[in-house]
Amino acid sequence: MQAARHARLMSMGRTLVRSHVHAQKHFLTASTSRAQSGSVASTGAAASKTPLPPPSQGRWRYFLQTLGRVTLVTVIGASATFYYIAHKEKNPGPQLPFDPSKKTLVVLGSGWGATSLLKGLDTSDYNTIVISPKNFFLFTPLLPSVAVGTLNARSILQPTRYLTRHKQRQVLVIEAEAKEVDPVNKTVTLSDDSEIQGQISSTTIPYDYLVYAVGAETQTFGIPGVKEHACFMKELHDAEKMQRRFLDCVESAAFPGQSDEEKDRLLHMVVVGGGPTGIELSGELRDFLEEDLKSWYPELASRIRITLVEALPSVLPSFSKELIAYTERTFKESDIDILTKTMVRKVNEKSVVLKGPDGVEREVPCGMVIWAAGNTSRQLTRDLMAKLPEDQTNKRGITFDDHLRMKGARDIFAIGDCTASSYAPTAQVASQQGSYLSRVFKLLAKKDKLEADLSHAETSEEAEKLKKQVDKVKLKPFHYSHQGSLAYIGSDKAIADLPIFGREWTSGGVATFMFWRSAYLSTLFSLRNRSLVAGDWVRVKLWGRDVSRE
Repeated sequence: MQAARHARLMSMGRTLVRSHVHAQKHFLTASTSRAQSGSVASTGAAASKTPLPPPSQGRWRYFLQTLGRVTLVTVIGASATFYYIAHKEKNPGPQLPFDPSKKTLVVLGSGWGATSLLKGLDTSDYNTIVISPKNFFLFTPLLPSVAVGTLNARSILQPTRYLTRHKQRQVLVIEAEAKEVDPVNKTVTLSDDSEIQGQISSTTIPYDYLVYAVGAETQTFGIPGVKEHACFMKELHDAEKMQRRFLDCVESAAFPGQSDEEKDRLLHMVVVGGGPTGIELSGELRDFLEEDLKSWYPELASRIRITLVEALPSVLPSFSKELIAYTERTFKESDIDILTKTMVRKVNEKSVVLKGPDGVEREVPCGMVIWAAGNTSRQLTRDLMAKLPEDQTNKRGITFDDHLRMKGARDIFAIGDCTASSYAPTAQVASQQGSYLSRVFKLLAKKDKLEADLSHAETSEEAEKLKKQVDKVKLKPFHYSHQGSLAYIGSDKAIADLPIFGREWTSGGVATFMFWRSAYLSTLFSLRNRSLVAGDWVRVKLWGRDVSRE
């Protein structure tokens, strides 16, 4: 009995212990749940008290992120495109060899007309030969910038082979001077006049078609002393020579003990010619003075004078009256003297003789004379014209028909400054003529092929069909489309005379200067030249022009 009661007591104790433990667990669980609920509630309350970011701040952040992504993609895309184009220009591919069955096209010259022709020419139709004393194309509108050091000389040069090596068929480039053109036997005689020559330095090349684009040389009008003492502004070596002589004048004026009178003479620059070249050169000289010489030669800068001489009643005769007046005002503000209706009678070593509108001749002391006063035919052109006296009667240059064929020689095409036409002797005219000829030669190649097929036609029906196709090949006459005129006048200003929607639009100032720069950059023939010119402009803006002299 006692054992049974003891067992029941032990069982009741274990039950009470388990109930107590369960109660404690339930209490702890309930407490933890309440604590967590309170924590969540307090957190939610705290969160409800924290202010949300304003909507404008989120939009601004989104805009900046989007702008950053777009900028990054643009930079990467532009860099990849730049690298691709540069790599392609640097590494030309294989070319077709000369084909004996094709006709020979000889191009004399490497200027605006010849280079524009080569750029658009389909060389697969011809065996093309380029003959020029220069193995490069010179971007002449920027030549005044080279003369004062704004641009490096190499920046405006495009080697001819950089263009011809990218053509479909091989183009033979010969650096030589053409000595004679025989329009009867259709040959060109040339010679190597360089300092270093091989065993063979002269030869004669036959042609089927000849593009005569030798340009012109500087016109001196027979004025004494011009060739001996003046600096021209026609070729690259002219600009480099002018830069050296200008700095030579400055350094000579800085020599100790120089009299004030001699300083004034050495630092007086006379520019002859009021066309775009003379105007731009005067403006570039003024920029050189204001932006660089005043910093490095402060004792001489105030003595430097620039005088522009023009025989006509006004400068820039091809521009509108408003732009002429604007240029004259700008030059007056820049202390550039303009002498119109004034002729040069003689150029001496240390002076220039001028005849003013009053008819009185005056001797003006100067350190340098820069001649930018017109063009005249080369001796080679005059000799060629003399062989066709009945057809070539204009002493100004070669005359041609509506398709640019030289009168008296149907297989010779004449373009550029070597011709006598109603168009101004500008780069724009020569460039359009070259582009036109590239299309003409495409049609001539098509016509020659049809005529060759016609001569081998086996049936009359086939011959009649080919004859109709030959008759359909018509050459359209050349029409010049004037795209406007631009000129830089110094002080970061330029003028523009542009035909827009049938009306003449004129502009001048800083905005036009930016347009002038962008237009010239786009006109350069390669990405290489655009990069070099743009880099030179940045260099001058940051560090100025170089005043050292070789």
